Amino acid sequence: MYESAEDSFLLQKYVLRFAKCKVLDMGCGSGIQAEAALTRTKDVLAVDISKEAVDYCRRKKINAVQSDLFLNIQGKFDLIIFNPPYLPEEVKEPKDSKLITTGGKKGYELLDKFLKEAKNYLEKDGIILFVCSSLTGNAENILEKYKYKFEKLETQRLFFEEIYVYKAL
Repeated sequence: MYESAEDSFLLQKYVLRFAKCKVLDMGCGSGIQAEAALTRTKDVLAVDISKEAVDYCRRKKINAVQSDLFLNIQGKFDLIIFNPPYLPEEVKEPKDSKLITTGGKKGYELLDKFLKEAKNYLEKDGIILFVCSSLTGNAENILEKYKYKFEKLETQRLFFEEIYVYKAL
């Protein structure tokens, strides 16, 4: 399960700003974004591929479902949050760790799959908030490919990368 780090805290700031009505926290990990959203609305669904993460969120009284992206999800949401694994694949990285950190061979494949499907789950005036890394690259190309309107809300510089928060419509 992904433990909260700089990217989580950066995204959380915008979750607190934009959470309203019905919220989906995709790839919820420890539930930090779902918890933030619950301070603004009571209709929050946390989703993760990891049973451990889902069980952890449920113990914290967060409504959580195990799903590979949108596979087990129904309905539409006013806000969809995603803090995906976004690092490029390291061949020697253990499988359990890869699930938490790796977004595919180049790092952006999971984000691509998410953005391809996400519009089907977004209310008419809904928004998507997600984070990605300079190591991932390609986020804006993917957003353009699926015809999203988007804005880079913030950039945080870290030692070896930059973290970006995007808002997409």
